[in-house]
Amino acid sequence: MLEGLLIGLQTAMSFQNLAMVIAGCLIGTFIGMLPGLGPMSIIAIMIPVAISLGDPSAALILLAGVYYGAIFGGSTSSILLNAPGVAGTVASSFDGYPMAKQGKAGKALTIAAISSFAGGTIGAILLMIFAPMLSSVALLFHSAEYFALMVVGLSAIAAFAGTGQVAKAILMTVFGLIMATVGEGTLFSLPRFTGGIMDLQTGFGFITLAMAMFALPEALFLVLKPKAADSAGADIKDLRITGKESRAIAPVIGRQSLQGFFIGVLPGAGATIASFLGYAVERNLASKKEQAEFGNGSIKGLAAPETANNAACTGSFVPLLTLGIPGSGTTAILLGALIALNVSPGPRLMIDEPQIFWAVIMSMFIGNLVLLILNLPLIPYIAKILAIPRNFLIPFILFFTLMGAYIGQNNATELLILVGFGVCATALKFADYPLAPLLIGFILGGMLEDNLSRSMQLFDGISFIWERPMTLGLLIIAAILIVLPSFRARRARLRAEGVADGD
Repeated sequence: MLEGLLIGLQTAMSFQNLAMVIAGCLIGTFIGMLPGLGPMSIIAIMIPVAISLGDPSAALILLAGVYYGAIFGGSTSSILLNAPGVAGTVASSFDGYPMAKQGKAGKALTIAAISSFAGGTIGAILLMIFAPMLSSVALLFHSAEYFALMVVGLSAIAAFAGTGQVAKAILMTVFGLIMATVGEGTLFSLPRFTGGIMDLQTGFGFITLAMAMFALPEALFLVLKPKAADSAGADIKDLRITGKESRAIAPVIGRQSLQGFFIGVLPGAGATIASFLGYAVERNLASKKEQAEFGNGSIKGLAAPETANNAACTGSFVPLLTLGIPGSGTTAILLGALIALNVSPGPRLMIDEPQIFWAVIMSMFIGNLVLLILNLPLIPYIAKILAIPRNFLIPFILFFTLMGAYIGQNNATELLILVGFGVCATALKFADYPLAPLLIGFILGGMLEDNLSRSMQLFDGISFIWERPMTLGLLIIAAILIVLPSFRARRARLRAEGVADGD
């Protein structure tokens, strides 16, 4: 591990990579502050820029910086306007906004910044410890196990769906798998399902699809539902917190750093679930007097979700880097970016390309420190960006989205595909269909087919399923993940019917 840390530190401390850390943190912070735009949108837009760097380490450091920078900065609009910049900071508004209304906006932003820094830093330490443990099984993984891992990743899509939306999430995943079959097949280098269009022989471009699913719908939403952002209001001052307040939030930060990290490790969980669960746990652990403060400006109620969501962001890199399974919609986009850079995330990443693996981890320490240094003194000034009307964002989003799609494939057909899928994605969003499962199905579909084809060639059929115990075990886990949500929903329905009958 020590050798890996030194390699990572040397890579991360190069001038280019330091610049990427700072740029990613700045971009992420500003985007996170803007209500309606999240890390998925900006990462989708930034992918062409990252790929143009040529260096996979610099590209991933930039995109990772944007990711945790957006979560870090998303608390600002939650606290000042009660308008969460990203989904992972919704719980921060429960007590952050009441604090702002009480004239404690500066104190609330300071608590949020310190909690975010602590959660992200502790999460990076845990990533450094636990990621090598997972990657130690690298020699046991072959095509059959990779195929089973992809199935596990697809089976976890229920976590991306809201209550009663599991069927919608499965449907969107199937659409993603279907889209992954367009282009040349794995077994035979012949085009499939291209409709005679030459530009589709290599399949749909990931960059085009990512921006069509996330960036373009945001611009269309701003057109269809125009809302001007409110002004940031009064001057923000009194950023200090007392010793008593520090001692009160310290154990909360410690608990939620651990809990948030391990929730982030679970595929499909992510920062949003971690923040809500962190808030709920700390409220249950609090005394009756402190429980009454939750929702009315509790410092513990603000520190808990801010710590948990940043720790979960870091934790989501564990399945991404060590297993090649995206832990959230954002890491699904990062997975696609890695593949576009010819980097194969998975158990062998630490062995084959340690400079990328360890550079990302070391950049997280640097990035969290940069975020703290940037945010604390600039809080009163950065908040003024919230006064920009959201309608002014539309031309910028459209320009970068269209340019990114064109540069990615260098043909005009991509623009037509982008607009077509973007309109469809907007309609699906209005119908409350989750878009992240479609992208996950598209990304994992290609790898699923590749590994299944290789396994069937090696074992002359599907006998590898029962001949390799690890493959069988992973497929059983996948089956449980698919059945469990339906079982829970059925049990809840029966319990509700029982209560109704009792009445």
